[in-house]
Amino acid sequence: MRLGIDLGGSKIEIVALGNAGEELLRRRVPTPQGDYRGTLAAIAGLVEQTESDLQLRGTLGVGIPGALCALTGLVKNANSTCLIGKPLKADLEALLQREVRLANDANCFALSEAGDGAAAGAAVVFGVILGSGVGGGIVVRSRVLDGANAIAGEWGHNPLPLQAGDDTGLPACYCGRRGCVETFVSGPGMRSDHFNHSGELRDPPAVVAGAAAGDAACEATLQRYEARLALALAGVINILDPNVIVLGGGLSNILRLYEQVPQLWGRHVFSDRVATRLVRNRHGDSSGVRGAAWLWEAQA
Repeated sequence: MRLGIDLGGSKIEIVALGNAGEELLRRRVPTPQGDYRGTLAAIAGLVEQTESDLQLRGTLGVGIPGALCALTGLVKNANSTCLIGKPLKADLEALLQREVRLANDANCFALSEAGDGAAAGAAVVFGVILGSGVGGGIVVRSRVLDGANAIAGEWGHNPLPLQAGDDTGLPACYCGRRGCVETFVSGPGMRSDHFNHSGELRDPPAVVAGAAAGDAACEATLQRYEARLALALAGVINILDPNVIVLGGGLSNILRLYEQVPQLWGRHVFSDRVATRLVRNRHGDSSGVRGAAWLWEAQA
């Protein structure tokens, strides 16, 4: 049995997969906000309860919103900032008395969708998480690319060039820089952009609903969002040239993105045509937890 954990900002989810990849059990609990020790206890509790219910012991993979430093083994680059600088892998292994494999949550998402998801069969896949933060993962011929610094795919912290007429300025990012892709195309980025232009506080689902109902301010917000996402992904295409870009996270449910963004990114891509496909995930917001479970299969 393989167990996968997705450690998210708002929830921690576990899935148990059988030998053939069939789902045996899935459950989730709220993430203890800003509480590292509470997070450890929540993960350990999920594993212990799952193994007790199924009367099986499993391997464990964990997807985290960050990466492990190769030199120290400590978490870095996590938008769940209580994890930064903590020995998460070592602490979980001590608690659960087994080896634990950790990977970036976007890498887990990309691995899942490249395996039997929306990008199955593609040679080069870029998996994107558009949610409370912005993550990216790269899978090449069914293997995750980590990179020398364990940051492969971290496009969310590249600067987004401002286009003519864009008066937004450079919003501050939690990473300490300004104008990161994440500050524009994450859920909070869309909410802030809508407020800056309209004075209304609306979360992305409300912006999408407003645009569908003919609200001009909401429509303008979505068009700015689509233009910025197209620009950011064009930079990825120019460097990585993936066969497929697959979107996950809450904003991946905005269906118009899959038509509008490919119509816009061509002006920024250094090619006469763009063969890269933009697709929605097949396994929903739980794709990452499946990828975490498959870390043992992929890395064995």
